[in-house]
Amino acid sequence: MQFRVPQFIDMEDKVIGPLTLRQFGYIIGAGGFSFIIWTFIPIKTIAVLLILIVSSLFIALAFLKVNHRTFGEILESAFSYYTGSKIYTWKQPDDTKTGDMPVDQVVLDAKKEVAISKVNQNRLHDIALGLDVFDHTPRDE
Repeated sequence: MQFRVPQFIDMEDKVIGPLTLRQFGYIIGAGGFSFIIWTFIPIKTIAVLLILIVSSLFIALAFLKVNHRTFGEILESAFSYYTGSKIYTWKQPDDTKTGDMPVDQVVLDAKKEVAISKVNQNRLHDIALGLDVFDHTPRDE
């Protein structure tokens, strides 16, 4: 039995002609802002310049992709970068285990842990070797 597997699951659906719903919304938003700018700004040369700027922003939001990222995601990342902290400081990790202990005691404890882990590894190795090499099943002679 064969089933059809969807191939392009990361693509948005084309809802209105060749446009997705998001792209159509951006185009409608550009038209609305352009109408508002044309209506409320009496000097038409300034209005045309503002309409060009706003419309190009909305068209970039609708259609522009850089490295498979939409222009909206790029603007969001740029905004969070410019408003975020730029100072990266190294903070020494707070070891509660070694907080008030002298250095000699810490070194001694570390050596004990290493010795115990080596003994456990050797013992496990011997047990595994015994299981692999020696046959402990009784034989009928």
